[in-house]
Amino acid sequence: MARPNRRLARDARYQRYDGGPDPLAPPADVREALDAIGEDVMAGTAPERALREFLRRGGRDRPGLDDLARRVAEKRRQLTRENNLDGTLQQVRELLDRAVLAERRQLARDVELDDDVRALAELQLDSLPPSPAAAVSDLAGYDWTSPDARRDYEAIKDLLGRELLDQRFAGMKQALEGATDADRAGVAAMMRDLNELLAAHARGEDTPEMFDEFMAAHGDAFPDAPRDVDELLDSLARRAAAAQRLRNSLTPEQRDELDALAQQAFGSPDLMAELGRLDDQLRSLRPGEDWGGSEAMDGERGLGLGDGTGVLQDVADLDDLAEQLAQAQPGSQLDDLDLDALARQLGDEAAVDARALQELERALRDSGAMKRAADGQLRLTPKAMRQLGKALLRDIAESVTGRQGSRDVRRAGAAGERSGATREWEFGDTEPWDVTRTVTNAITRTAGASAAEAGGASGGVGSPGTRGVRIEIGDVEVQETEARTQACVALLVDTSFSMAMDDRWVPMKRTALALHTLVTSRFRGDDLQLIGFGRHAEVMDIEQLVGLDAKWDKGTNLHHALLLANRHFRKHPTAQPVLLVVTDGEPTSHLEPDGEVWFSYPPDPVTIAHTVRELDASMRLGAHTTIFRLGDDPGLARFVAAMARRVGGSVVAPEADDLGAAVVGSYLDDRRPGRGGAGPGDETGGGRRRRGRGSGR
Repeated sequence: MARPNRRLARDARYQRYDGGPDPLAPPADVREALDAIGEDVMAGTAPERALREFLRRGGRDRPGLDDLARRVAEKRRQLTRENNLDGTLQQVRELLDRAVLAERRQLARDVELDDDVRALAELQLDSLPPSPAAAVSDLAGYDWTSPDARRDYEAIKDLLGRELLDQRFAGMKQALEGATDADRAGVAAMMRDLNELLAAHARGEDTPEMFDEFMAAHGDAFPDAPRDVDELLDSLARRAAAAQRLRNSLTPEQRDELDALAQQAFGSPDLMAELGRLDDQLRSLRPGEDWGGSEAMDGERGLGLGDGTGVLQDVADLDDLAEQLAQAQPGSQLDDLDLDALARQLGDEAAVDARALQELERALRDSGAMKRAADGQLRLTPKAMRQLGKALLRDIAESVTGRQGSRDVRRAGAAGERSGATREWEFGDTEPWDVTRTVTNAITRTAGASAAEAGGASGGVGSPGTRGVRIEIGDVEVQETEARTQACVALLVDTSFSMAMDDRWVPMKRTALALHTLVTSRFRGDDLQLIGFGRHAEVMDIEQLVGLDAKWDKGTNLHHALLLANRHFRKHPTAQPVLLVVTDGEPTSHLEPDGEVWFSYPPDPVTIAHTVRELDASMRLGAHTTIFRLGDDPGLARFVAAMARRVGGSVVAPEADDLGAAVVGSYLDDRRPGRGGAGPGDETGGGRRRRGRGSGR
C-alpha cells in the first residue's frame, strides 16, 4: 500500500472558504417559513407579501432583513454623528500655527540677525491674514530662518497634495508620505496617462492592449485590480462622486479655503488641472453616480479629504444597502443584495445571514411550495397546502393526546380488510407491515451492497454472513386495506364578517386545512366538501378557502350551505354522511326559490324555517351532525342546542384555538361504525365532553 505523503500533509493549510455558498452548509429549512407564510395568507395577506414579511422579520434562529437594515442604519448614524469634514483645514491650521511659532522663537533667539531684517520678518508674521489659505499664500516667498518652521510649512503643501490624490485614489495619502520629487513626477505621469486612456475610451478608440499597458505601468495605484476600463471607471467614478459630495457638504467658506489651498498642492498647479480634467471625464462617462448629494456631519472627529471621501463612500454603500434591504422596488429579490458591500460594512457574519435568507427565498420558490400564477401573482401550491396541513395536524395531535379520553389522530380509524396488495410505507401510515416483503427488501439491498464492497470476497469482515440484515425505512412495505366505512363529509364554515372581526378567521381556515389534509392523506376513501357561507354559500376548494379575504357582507346563510351539503350527500348514497357546521351567529339570510338572497336581522322566522327544513333533510339522509358554536351569544346557544336536539346531533363550544382539535376529533368519531360520543343535544366544550341539556342555560 502506498505511504501517505507526510511532507504534503505538513504543508497543508486550512483557511476560510471563499468560493460562494458553503458547500457543507445544511439545506435551507422551509418548514418554519412556510408555516408563518401560511398563517399570514390565512389571515388575508397576499402570498407575495407574506413571503416578504417573513424574510423581513426572520425566524426563530435567523435574523431577518429588518435586523440587517437596523444595523445598517445604526452604522450610518454613527458615521455622521462622530465625524466632521474639516479635518484637513484643522491640520493646515495646526501646521501653520506651529511654523509661525517656531519662526518667532528663532527670530527672538538669533542674536546675529540684523535688527532691520528681524523687524521686517516680525512685521510680515504679524500681518498674516486670518484665513489659513491666504496666510499660506502670503508665506510662499518668505525666507524662513527656522528649519523646523520651514519643514512644517512645506508639510502643508505635501499634505494638501496627498489629500487631494487620496480623494480620487484611496491609499495615496499613506503611499506618498515622505514622497520624493521622483515620486511626484510618477504621480503626474500616472494622471496624464489615465486621462489619455479615459479620453480614448470616450471616443471609442481604446483597446485592451492600451489598458494592459496602463496597468503594467501604474497598477500599484489601483489595489482593487480592475480587469478592464469599465471596472476602472466604475471604481474611480464612485470615489470621485463621493469626493464631490464631500465638497458639497462643506460650508462656502470651507470650500473657498480648500480651493485656494489646493492651488499650492505639491507646489504645482498642474496637479489641480489634471484632477479637474479627470473629474470632468468621470462625470461625463458615469452621469448616473450621485454627483449632487451632500451629507451633514457634525461630530468631534475631524476627517481629512481622503478619509472623509472614504466615509462618504461608506455612507453611499449603506444607503444602497438600505434600499436593497427594503425590497421596495417592483420585482425586487434578495439576489439583488450586494453581499460584498454588506460584509465590508457590517462584517462577514451579516453577509452569512443575508446569504441564508437568499437561499431560503430560493428554496421556497424552487421547492414547489410557491408558484407564479397566470395573473403574475405568487400563489401557494397544493404541495404547500399539504405541508401546512401536516404541520397543523401535528399541532392538533399534540393538543388532542394531552386531553383526557383522547387519542393521537395518526392512530385514528380502523385498518379495515386487507386487499392483498402492498406499498412502500409513508410517514403516518398505521397499516400492518408486510413482514415478508420488508425482510426480502432488506436482504436484497444488503446482499447487493456487500457484494459491491467485498468485490466477491467471502468470509471476510462485512460479508453478508457476518454482517446480518438491517432493515431501513425504505425497505418497509405495508399491507393495503379496504376501509370498513366510507364517509361523505361536509364541513360548513361561517365566512361572515363577524368571524374576522372576532379573531376567528384564521382558526376557521386552519381547521378546514387540517381536516382536508387528514381526509386526503389518511382517509382517501372519504369525500370531503368545504362550503363557506356568508350572505350566500359557496363550495370552495382548499386553496380558495385558505386565500379567502374577509368581506363586509351582511348575512349568515346556513340554509344555502345546508342545501349544498345535502346535494353532496345525495351524490354518495352508500357513504356515511357527516355534517360539521362551524358558526358564530344565528341564520340571518336564506335562499329564495328564484335564487335571490333574503336578509333580515334579527333572524326572521321564515329564515329559521328554511334552515330547519334543510337540517331535517340532512337527518333523513342519515347525517351525523355536529355544530361547533363559537362565542357566548345566548341566542346562538339556544338556537344551536335546539337544532342539535332536533336531529340527534351534538354541540361543541370550543375556544377558537381549540377549534381544529374539536372538528378533527368529531370527524374521527363520526366516521366510525358504532360510534360513541355525546348524545342528542349534548354539548362539548374545552376539549372534554360533559352532559347537559343544551347550551341555553
